[in-house]
Amino acid sequence: MPILSSAKKALRVSLRKQAINNQVRSQMKTAVKKFMSNPSAEALQEAYSRLDKAVKRNLMHKNTAARRKARMSRTLKQSQSK
Repeated sequence: MPILSSAKKALRVSLRKQAINNQVRSQMKTAVKKFMSNPSAEALQEAYSRLDKAVKRNLMHKNTAARRKARMSRTLKQSQSK
């Protein structure tokens, strides 16, 4: 456990940030899974938004998000052509 008051505050801050990051990460994963189970334009838009927010918070590299968005876009295109 931290002893110094500044270390105690740093612990509180990091726990708060961790909780928010876990929430953002969970929402991103949920949106992507929802799209993959039922590809639609609305689900794609939501997944894009969640991926962009994860990149903004440094939870994911921008190229990783771009790759996932490209794959989802391809999936939507293929599902609409069937």
